[in-house]
Amino acid sequence: MRIEDSRRLRGPNRYLDRPVQVTRVLLDDLTGRETCDFPGLPERLLDLLPGLAEHHCAAGTPGGFVKRLYGGTYFGHTAEHMAIELSNLIGRGVNFGRTVGTEDPSAFDVLMECPVDEPAESSLSRLLLQKAIDVVVPLVRGTEPPALDLEELRRQYEREKPGPSTQAIAEAARARGIPVERVGDLSLLRLGYGRHRRLVWAALTDQTSAIGVDIAADKELTRRLLEDAGVPVPAGGPAATADQAVRLFAQLGAPVVVKPRGGRQGQHVYLGVDSPDAVRAAFAAATADGGDAVVERQVEGRDYRVLTVGGEIVAAAERVPAHVTGDGCTDITGLIARANEDPRRGDGHARALTRLAVDDVAETLLDRQGFTVRDVPAEGATVWLRDNANLSTGGTSVDVTKLVHPSVADLCRRVAGLVGLDIAGIDMRLPDIAEELPLRQGGVIEVNAAPGLRMHLDQHDVGAAIVDALYPAGTPSRIPIVAITGTNGKTTVARLTAHLLAGAGLRVGVTTTDGVMVGGRLIQHADATGPRSARVVLGDPTVDAAVLETARGGLLRQGLGYDWSDVGIITNLSCDHLGQDGIESIDELVNLKSVVAERVREGGAVILNADDPRSSELDFPGREIIWCSLDPRNPLVRRHWDSGGRAYLLADGWLVELTGRRWIPLLAAHELGTAFGGAARHLVANALAATAAARVLGVTTTSLAERLRTFGATPTDNPGRGTLLRRGEVDILLDYAHNPAAIAAVSDLVDRVWGCNRAVAAITLPGDRRDDLLRESATVVGTRFTRVVLYEDADRRGRARGEVPDLVRAELLAVAPATTCIQVETVADAIPAALSLANPGDVVLLLYEKIEPVLALLEALGAHHAGELTTAAPTSSTRPMAWTATG
Repeated sequence: MRIEDSRRLRGPNRYLDRPVQVTRVLLDDLTGRETCDFPGLPERLLDLLPGLAEHHCAAGTPGGFVKRLYGGTYFGHTAEHMAIELSNLIGRGVNFGRTVGTEDPSAFDVLMECPVDEPAESSLSRLLLQKAIDVVVPLVRGTEPPALDLEELRRQYEREKPGPSTQAIAEAARARGIPVERVGDLSLLRLGYGRHRRLVWAALTDQTSAIGVDIAADKELTRRLLEDAGVPVPAGGPAATADQAVRLFAQLGAPVVVKPRGGRQGQHVYLGVDSPDAVRAAFAAATADGGDAVVERQVEGRDYRVLTVGGEIVAAAERVPAHVTGDGCTDITGLIARANEDPRRGDGHARALTRLAVDDVAETLLDRQGFTVRDVPAEGATVWLRDNANLSTGGTSVDVTKLVHPSVADLCRRVAGLVGLDIAGIDMRLPDIAEELPLRQGGVIEVNAAPGLRMHLDQHDVGAAIVDALYPAGTPSRIPIVAITGTNGKTTVARLTAHLLAGAGLRVGVTTTDGVMVGGRLIQHADATGPRSARVVLGDPTVDAAVLETARGGLLRQGLGYDWSDVGIITNLSCDHLGQDGIESIDELVNLKSVVAERVREGGAVILNADDPRSSELDFPGREIIWCSLDPRNPLVRRHWDSGGRAYLLADGWLVELTGRRWIPLLAAHELGTAFGGAARHLVANALAATAAARVLGVTTTSLAERLRTFGATPTDNPGRGTLLRRGEVDILLDYAHNPAAIAAVSDLVDRVWGCNRAVAAITLPGDRRDDLLRESATVVGTRFTRVVLYEDADRRGRARGEVPDLVRAELLAVAPATTCIQVETVADAIPAALSLANPGDVVLLLYEKIEPVLALLEALGAHHAGELTTAAPTSSTRPMAWTATG
């Protein structure tokens, strides 16, 4: 049994609304074998991983997986449960798993849930599954498995997971329904979408003043600034040399504190310094990394940290320096080891507390107390390992938020404002934080930007306080999102929807197969129909609305690039891309594309094609269903309208809105831009879907009609979809049709406007389609056109040279033996060949692979944009007759 490959679906996907890792596992010699084929195997697995006994599996109750083990289950499924159990053993709590068979009986896809904020690049899921395989294979063979050492995986998980502060903010935002995305393995979070997007990095936000951060980072500047404002602070000053530090010590008197001027997290802070020699030693240590030191009179009192957010006190804690308490029989080394067994302690900032350590600072302090690490303190004796009380150096804290005296709270609000921080951690030394602020005792000893939140998290939801400051009550965090999927028409619907929304004054970000556009400008040229492109748009703070073409490939390989949309559109559902990425049937394709509709927020709208047999069978409870149809007598639409539903129709040559008890004519079809006077019925269908989406988002009928007329007024509106050029007396129609349904639709357009007997078809088909789908496409061409030129995509997608055009030619001639069929190699050969077959007044239908090189070739041959033909007369020039609500 071995791993072949692995991929992570970061967003909602066909398996789960959370991230999952999909790993292809090859069973090899274990193909067809089950756990019950190996006596004693279930017992050995349960001895090694007792937690498996609690796994539910399909039974839905604890013990379900054990029944499967004894009754017999395949080894992909076994490895899945083992990997989930190992994940939980390292503290990485996940529950969901599934093992899915493939067309190859020796291969399974093992799915395992991933923590939502785990970096997409993390290898943990794969490593855990590999660890499970490394254990189960020897057990099957009857040999001893390797030792189950999980420490390295546990350390990797601790390194990769968000710290407590970041996690608290992320959880608080999600609790309010605010979208959250962690950036890589950083503590940087993107909250919200588009113009409502905000950034948070630990406890820094995009509202945090850079000046305030710089002030707080300079301990001496902070001290002077607060002193000038009348805030009680320790006397002191900066020291660039040891001699300056000693002179300050002489002025201030013992004891003093020596610390780096730019220090952080309590590192290299020396308290209780009481002699010139000790000052020199502390200065050397404090400036070991460069920079100056600060020497301050040591303020007596208890150590407090007060957290302010948005000018308000949200938490306060008394901090206790790192220490151990003697029991009369254990040496200090043992006491430290015992304290570090507390599961709350860890390295760095991953846990609520930091592990205790014995370093030079601790040894110096132990020596001052008369101890070494080998000594055994008396029972109840406190042994200090640090003078400073920072959690990052092993300290602990006690919540005192409710005790803060109003005078202390007022001072802290003033200090945060004086330094200029929206979030500040204010360190104070006071006799008692519950008492009136003394004028000559205690004071502010430091102000911290990006303060750690972990000391407060057990008692207070400080993450929520930060989120509330970024998004006060009633402040939106989202922008309208329209997501579009289906087999054909996605790109045109996306472009047209964006065009309609822009007419309403919105700055729209749109993703399509041609790239990412923001505000009508192309900012990224690529096939941009996957989740990465969606995140480009949703992370842009200038965007008011997002229109996202969502293709099969991105859904399969990475999931969605957003959590919820407002409108989901399924244009139509027909056979295409079958046999790719494990999608073998139209039902599987429908289930995959339905994810787009399932992730429409409750109360949002799903727009479906009532003329498409498979779409008409779909239902998405909790969402408004809006039907579109080219048939005004479609019974599904009539029933829907009778029951109070909304629909958009082509009726008597008009695009019509049916809503409530009203029938509202919107635009005559012959006025629709790019629709060839209404002859391009597939483009009319696209317009109905885009119109429905725009109306859901509040676009007025007046604005809508004007924008529908002007769509396609420039060649950049919808390039390559029904694009018409002319060379001499021959028209050239460019389209991206590459499956049977799309080819049939564009052939219908050719027949209505020119007549197929006046057409030459220059055809290429993608090599990643199944042979049966290629033959079906060839049949459509053969039944419509008598003059055909075949050429091959530059990217053959794994096919042998000439394989696809040979297959298409054979099928085409079998269907229509009299067809004039010329086969060439490239599009550069196909265009002249097709033009040579055309007569004046004919049209060349050119199906392309990439639009840019085709346009360049045609321009070189003297072709130019012809605008739009309007030879097709409207069905009716008068407004359509209204239905009654009862039909």
